[in-house]
Amino acid sequence: TSVTTLVGAPPSWNDVIWNAVFGFLIGYKGVYAWQHAAAFQQDAASIILSSKGHALGGLIGLAIFGGWKWWQRTSAKGPGEQRTVQVWPHDRVWDMAMIAGLSGVGGAKLFSILEDPAALINDPMGQIFSGAGLNIFGGLIMGFVGVYSYVRWKGIPGIHVMDAVAPALITGYAVGRVGCQLSGDGDWGIPNPHPIPDWWFLPDWMWAFDYPHNVIHEGVAIDGCTWQFCERLPELVYPTPFYETMLGLVILGILWALRKRISYPGVLFFVYVLLIAVERFFIEKIRVNQKFDVLGWQATQAEVIAVILFFVGLAGILVFWKRGQSKAA
Repeated sequence: TSVTTLVGAPPSWNDVIWNAVFGFLIGYKGVYAWQHAAAFQQDAASIILSSKGHALGGLIGLAIFGGWKWWQRTSAKGPGEQRTVQVWPHDRVWDMAMIAGLSGVGGAKLFSILEDPAALINDPMGQIFSGAGLNIFGGLIMGFVGVYSYVRWKGIPGIHVMDAVAPALITGYAVGRVGCQLSGDGDWGIPNPHPIPDWWFLPDWMWAFDYPHNVIHEGVAIDGCTWQFCERLPELVYPTPFYETMLGLVILGILWALRKRISYPGVLFFVYVLLIAVERFFIEKIRVNQKFDVLGWQATQAEVIAVILFFVGLAGILVFWKRGQSKAA
């Protein structure tokens, strides 16, 4: 698309204000993290995603970042020159990434809060600002809404962007679950009642795991442990984050194999939606999560969303396949 822009223009007041806000956040969080380096290393999210901070550091950051932009504004010579430039979709990747990150994290937090309303009522500030509790479907849905709205606003065909990001989305999901497995953040499964069979040749933790030194201090004390994370689960549970990583990589392989075989726009993205819905629905059967009564069906929030996404994915595949065929005819 062609965009008319000012070249050599001084920063606007919006630029000054937003730069000042950014500087405040950098100083507010950065100084506090530096002062509490040990706590930051152990649980960065509890500091970044909380109200904790250093007020003076924030004010200094505000003055430096905001003052820099204000100096650029006051020292600029002339109003600048208007030019028409060509902006391609790949030029907006960083904007898309920023919007996806902000809306995705916000959605993940919102859906996590809605999953346990009682905890929100008992401790509203703790639930809102806690670094724990992020819902993958909430992040996916709100991230999609944010980025799709942005690309439509900029005149970029949203359906092609959806196809392009589908492999990246499942890759991020698979890699993210590695962190869940290694940290032991509570995304594990229910107790595995089955003993390890004789034919099992893989590491034992892939069958059942007790998540020693988990970051949420869940379980019983580990004998002889003297550092901060000294708990393990009393029972061996299904290592569902590991399973989700493996299933995510399988889905990635399917999407990668189909990416050049499907020529109709939109189909690949909805194949991704359908596959991730199936994956999450069945993994919920062995995963720890709060269940709700949905028309007599005891289901988790993720199971309900997975069922909805399955039919959305199926409908999307049929609609865009038929649309592609009609255009090709």
